[in-house]
Amino acid sequence: MKNGGTTRRAKPAAPPRIVILAPEPVLDGGRYALKRTIGESVDVRATIFADGHDVLRAVVKVRAPQSRKWRETPLVHVDRHVDGDTFEGAFAVDGLGRWEWTIEAWIDRFASWREELRRKVQGGQHDLAGELSEGVVLLEAAAQRAKAATDRRLIQHTIGTLTDPDAPEEAKHDAALGPELAAAIDRYPDRNEAAELDKPFALDVDRELARFGSWYELFPRSWGGFKGTAEAIPQIAALGFDVLYLTPIHPIGETNRKGANNALTARPGDPGSPWAIGLKGVGGHEAVHPELGTLADFEALVHTATAHEMDIAIDFAIQCSADHPWLTEHPEWFHRRPDGSLKYAENPPKKYQDIYNVNFQCEDWKSLWNALLDIVLVWVQRGVKVFRVDNPHTKPIAFWEWLIREVHTKHPDVIFLAEAFTRRAVMRTLAKVGFNQSYTYFTWQQSRWELEQYVGELAYVSQDYFRPNFFVNTPDILTEQLQHGGRAAFESRLVLAATLSPTYGIYSGYEWVEQTAVKPGSEEYLDSEKYEAKERTLRGAPLLGLVRLLNEARRAHPALQRLSNITFLDTQNDGLIAYIKQHEDDTILAVVCLDAQWAQTGLVQVPDHLGLPQTFQVQDLLDGSRYEWHVGGNYVALAPGDRQAHLFRVVAS
Repeated sequence: MKNGGTTRRAKPAAPPRIVILAPEPVLDGGRYALKRTIGESVDVRATIFADGHDVLRAVVKVRAPQSRKWRETPLVHVDRHVDGDTFEGAFAVDGLGRWEWTIEAWIDRFASWREELRRKVQGGQHDLAGELSEGVVLLEAAAQRAKAATDRRLIQHTIGTLTDPDAPEEAKHDAALGPELAAAIDRYPDRNEAAELDKPFALDVDRELARFGSWYELFPRSWGGFKGTAEAIPQIAALGFDVLYLTPIHPIGETNRKGANNALTARPGDPGSPWAIGLKGVGGHEAVHPELGTLADFEALVHTATAHEMDIAIDFAIQCSADHPWLTEHPEWFHRRPDGSLKYAENPPKKYQDIYNVNFQCEDWKSLWNALLDIVLVWVQRGVKVFRVDNPHTKPIAFWEWLIREVHTKHPDVIFLAEAFTRRAVMRTLAKVGFNQSYTYFTWQQSRWELEQYVGELAYVSQDYFRPNFFVNTPDILTEQLQHGGRAAFESRLVLAATLSPTYGIYSGYEWVEQTAVKPGSEEYLDSEKYEAKERTLRGAPLLGLVRLLNEARRAHPALQRLSNITFLDTQNDGLIAYIKQHEDDTILAVVCLDAQWAQTGLVQVPDHLGLPQTFQVQDLLDGSRYEWHVGGNYVALAPGDRQAHLFRVVAS
């Protein structure tokens, strides 16, 4: 304000007295967003204190995507922690997209005054007129903030009592310390000296399929193209699968086409690898292979899947055959040797002579990145909301962070699965920058100790951002255990995948116990479907009954739909693995034989800290049989050829 040529500036406010430390959950100091799915809650914790002994209040403030308004949930001071300054609370998320949350705390001056007055009254002190006069000032300010007439009347009545010279001291104390008054003041807090985190944290909320689902993978050319695959959908859906994942559906190049069993020279009629994408005159990543059908056929396939409450996932493989249109339209997007020749893809000792990688760091990288984004968006417009991304760890992390953020800004329901069998740090970073799910090392974790250690790592170390998908096999991975273990090994791995992880998958052929490798020491299938078409069917497959029972159990029991609710149990025999999963009043107990040749027996130890009664009944979800179990040791015998696993639900008493 100017007055007579002078300017009067308001004095700057003193810095907040409140300190907010160690907010949780936070990922890498807030560099990356945490993950949740719709309907889940976020447990928040922070250390909050100020100098002196004032009473503090705190809230977690949450803002939904596309919203300008913050909504609040109280944080409660808890005494069970060593530091004594911990505040905890939770908020639920009910919409897709990127949320924001922060913490705000303030000194509750009325509660602080009230607590001081209470202690003095209880201590027998008299002549508290000075203290009561301080309370009147606080109450007068509260009356100005109060919106409800009933609250204003209560506050004014209390002011009248405290300032009445004829009112007994005891009546004044009772009025000031009354719970109704405290509740009224709490509804209109004074936050003039509030402190808040420097910046809000991000939280990405996905649909439930990002956390829980069953995947079935197939090559459409082995099922009669798009129309034949659509005809199989009712049966696949009836087995309880949520996602039908199609290997690449795009035109396949002819130059350097691979033959059967990865032969360098294709014979007439060999269809080639679907991952060698692109054919002159037909198209690239935006097109479909004419031998599979038309785009209209594909869209009809998506429609059929949707009608059966399934998602179609397609492969997003950023690689091109020598016949891809980009090689002539955008030669600058590809790696070339000094002599000008193209450099085909390699992962020694594997060679992919039919595939060329794009150069993400070429001079025209922005156009390349945008072209790849356009491809994803084209398929989203065609009804695809799930993408299995091929080898994302061989592309720049910055590219994925950008692309996934661009897609999720417009389509937050899209799910990206990272096929990244690589170093832990890379896999975790891909999850942090946006991938909703990831393949894992599960396939190679086979002993009891390996499984317990690895699942524990996933459940507790990276649970806020890394969602595992336990595929039991892939077109590239037929483990030695499956090659030599027969049906028993297939059954145990299936039960483990379906019950340890909320999301799992099988590649077609698993239900038929296909177990022949191309050669000793290799994990490649003999007569791999990557290089030739087969005539696939589900009819009569020996493992379909077990698949259906497991998927039914997964859908019926919330305990199997989460990861971090697992407790491993001692079995006194490493040939058996046992674990309990609990969610609210749902308890599932699994025991799996890890030996594919010999019968195994053990005592499954149920600890007394799980909230189970001393004696309880269990029902096997795989055959309906019932047993009586108890806290302590429980005898179990499992034998290959008879039964490979128990999957019990604890029967409510």
